[in-house]
Amino acid sequence: MPRTAAELVGLLDLEQLDTDLFRGPQPETVLQRSFGGQVLAQALGAAYRTVALDRVAHSLKAYFLRPGSPASPLLYVVEPTRDGRSFTQRRVVARQEGKPIFSMVCSFHVPEPGLDHADPFPPGVPAPSECRPAAQVLGERSARTAAVWEAEWGALEARYATEPIRGESGSAQLQLWIRAESRLPDDPRVHQMVLAYLSDISLLSVSVLAHPVEFLSPRMQAASIDHAMWFHRPVRADEWLLYDQTSPSASGGLGFSQGRLFTQSGVLAASCAQEGLIRVLDA
Repeated sequence: MPRTAAELVGLLDLEQLDTDLFRGPQPETVLQRSFGGQVLAQALGAAYRTVALDRVAHSLKAYFLRPGSPASPLLYVVEPTRDGRSFTQRRVVARQEGKPIFSMVCSFHVPEPGLDHADPFPPGVPAPSECRPAAQVLGERSARTAAVWEAEWGALEARYATEPIRGESGSAQLQLWIRAESRLPDDPRVHQMVLAYLSDISLLSVSVLAHPVEFLSPRMQAASIDHAMWFHRPVRADEWLLYDQTSPSASGGLGFSQGRLFTQSGVLAASCAQEGLIRVLDA
């Protein structure tokens, strides 16, 4: 995975092959399949390349159809479904080795004034400086060492505001401080792409926290199935964001999670929702 913010920005810089056809690079990784957040962010970047500069993404809804392989590039086909006076819609399909692996519909809007309200910042959250790095915590609680986690997620700085504890009844909640590890370009489209990238880092795992099984352990088959995101207000992804996550439901081998991204000053910047496979395998 990208180890610096600069490498992450490079990962989001797609090569244009035709009018609505783009090729996305792949990072070096020890993972056996492409990170869903990478595909989500690259697809948003492909859509942005076909949209007027006065339009800003406000929502996206995506399905992960097949596992992507980090061994070969991804092709993104953009369908220009609508260009209205205030809204623009695009459909994006990611293909690899001749097969669709991902599809997304996203909508863009010309910024305008309007009614304004938002959920308040959660109470009692410790500051990032008071929280342990996520790589350190995961190194203690998973089969991978802290060094492996640092290498895989080096482009992001993440700290647990609430450290995950498995098997506690009603504890399917997680709070994570997160940001790009260094300054990003000022382009707001890049910041939205990075938000999409980081939104997939922990969301599905929250649906397992209330159960005595380790996420991504040999006993579990896990995979994102769909992902939705709403961008409420402009925000910088290189400044601390609180990712406040909860899982209202898990049943039938499926986990459902929701997340909210707040700035450190308390502004609600974006919301996410995801459903995924959390199948417990026989021992």
